[in-house]
Amino acid sequence: MKTKVQILREEKHLTQTELAEKSGLSLRTIQRIEAGNIPKGFTLKTLAKAFEVDPEDLLPNSQIDSEIKRAKLINFSVLSSMIIPFGNIIFPSILTYKSKELKAKELGKSILTIQIIYTFILGILLIISPFIQKTFSIQFPLFIVVLVIMKMMNLYIVFKNSSDLAQKSELSIKLKYSIL
Repeated sequence: MKTKVQILREEKHLTQTELAEKSGLSLRTIQRIEAGNIPKGFTLKTLAKAFEVDPEDLLPNSQIDSEIKRAKLINFSVLSSMIIPFGNIIFPSILTYKSKELKAKELGKSILTIQIIYTFILGILLIISPFIQKTFSIQFPLFIVVLVIMKMMNLYIVFKNSSDLAQKSELSIKLKYSIL
């Protein structure tokens, strides 16, 4: 069975030697990849640049699937905050930084960024809610309303991102810039 690198090389009418020269990699490296070794890191980026494609386009589908599965696990680990305080930061950060997959790590950092900001906002709202309650003479505990609304919002974020990870392999709710 042909690898994606071999298929692209043949589509561009290149020999292995020509691809090695164009990419700056050794002929032996090209031969290993076409024999089934999965390119990683520098080699993957170099080949992608030589073919003018995204690095993900050179990976076998099983590699991409495992990265998305890992990202889904990181995303769902956020739900541990329903039981353990700060579980939405602790468990995703452990899973993200132990991950060896580049895409899963990148998606994990996006998930963590959202959760850190969410936790900060939740903390601020919980601190000011008793003052608002007292100022407006509200009889019911306002912090419970704030907590329930924020938890529901976080559930929405987790399930929306999970759905989009399954369909598009991307997060739909993420920040433009990562703080990690």
